[in-house]
Amino acid sequence: MFGFVLWLVLLFLCWPLALLALVLYPLFWLITLPFRLIGIGVDGLFEVLRAIVMLPARILGGSPGR
Repeated sequence: MFGFVLWLVLLFLCWPLALLALVLYPLFWLITLPFRLIGIGVDGLFEVLRAIVMLPARILGGSPGR
């Protein structure tokens, strides 16, 4: 909602720039999509590694997060 209000203010102040932003946003989203997918994969990998390292402590009765 805040982004939309910000775009409306930009539209009121400088409409060519607002229209350019409206056209370029989907292109920017497509360019950054592979980086976000890589980030999700790396985050999942770190969670798996953390689970493997913490497994002995969980088996011995330690509570997670302490």
